[in-house]
Amino acid sequence: MLQNIPTHVIAGPLGAGKTSLIRQLMAQRPVDERWAVLINEFGQIGLDAALLATDDDGIALGEVAGGCLCCVNGAPFQVGLGRLLRKATPDRLFIEPSGLGHPATLMQQLQDAPWRGVLAVQPAVMVLDAQALACGKDLPASQQEALADAGMIVLNKAEHLEASQRLWIESKLPTGPLYWTDYGRFPLQDLPHQHRQPRSTVDNFTGESKASSIQAVWADPAEPICLWQDKPEGWSIGWRWHPSRQFAVDKLEKWLATMDWKRAKFVVHSPSGWVSINAVDNHQGAWKPSEWRRDSRLELIFKTPQDPASLQKSLRACLLANGG
Repeated sequence: MLQNIPTHVIAGPLGAGKTSLIRQLMAQRPVDERWAVLINEFGQIGLDAALLATDDDGIALGEVAGGCLCCVNGAPFQVGLGRLLRKATPDRLFIEPSGLGHPATLMQQLQDAPWRGVLAVQPAVMVLDAQALACGKDLPASQQEALADAGMIVLNKAEHLEASQRLWIESKLPTGPLYWTDYGRFPLQDLPHQHRQPRSTVDNFTGESKASSIQAVWADPAEPICLWQDKPEGWSIGWRWHPSRQFAVDKLEKWLATMDWKRAKFVVHSPSGWVSINAVDNHQGAWKPSEWRRDSRLELIFKTPQDPASLQKSLRACLLANGG
C-alpha cells in the first residue's frame, strides 16, 4: 500500500460536468502513472463508473453508491476506497462526490483516520455550470459552502457566454483561481496541488478489506434489478438490465420527455451499439458511444417520490421486443 497518495476531489452540483472533466483528465494520464478514480453516486445502482468505462489498464475505477460520501463515510466508504487502493496501488487518486453531497465535510473526513498518512489530499476542484449561473440559478448550500476553500473553480459550459456575463459570475464567487472551459476540458498540469510528501510503502493501512455490492446476476434475463430510495436531497430509482436486452433510443427519449426529473443517466445496449446519455433538469443531451458492455444501467433522480411500478412499466415499453 502506498503512502501520501496525491488525492484530488472533483466536486460540484448535479450536471456541472464533473464526470466530463475527469474523463478529460484521464486522457492526459502520464504513461508511467497508475491512477484510481472513486465515484460516489446519490442513487443505488452505480452508473458513473459505466460512463467512465475505459480499456486503459492504467486506470482503476471504484464506486460507492447510495448517498453522498460524507453521509456514508462509515463502512461503505472505507470498504470502497480501501478495496480500490489495494487493487490499484495508484500514483494518483481522484474522487468524484455526488452532486447532492457536502464537499467541505468530505474534504475534512479524508484527512482524518484511517486515511491520514495514506492520502495526501490536494485542494479541491469545484466544477460549476456557468450557463446555469448566468441564468441566475442558485447553488445548493452544501456546494456554496465548499467554494471558499476550493483550490480551483472550473466554470464549465462557458463557450457561449458574453464577457459581461462572465464578469457578473466572477463577482458572485470567492476570490481565487478560476478556469473557464467547455465540455470539461482542463489541463492536468493546472490541477491545484500542495507540496508532495515522500512516497513509500506502508503496511499499517486499516481500511476494511471486504465489501458487499449489487451483484449483476439475473434469475430471469427479462427482469431487471431495480432499486430506489427516498432521501431529503431527492428520490432516485435505478435499473440494471441484462446485457442481451436492447433499448430503442427514440423511445427512451420520448419516455424522458414525459417526466419532470432532476437527473437522468443511462448506459444502454441499443441496436446501433452501446450508448450513454448524461442529462440534467429535463434537458436531454446527445447520446455518445460507450465502452461499457456489462449491463444496461439507467438512473433517474426526482425532487419528489414516484411510483416505481409505473416507471418500470413505462420503461419496459422502451425495450425491443426481440431483445433477450
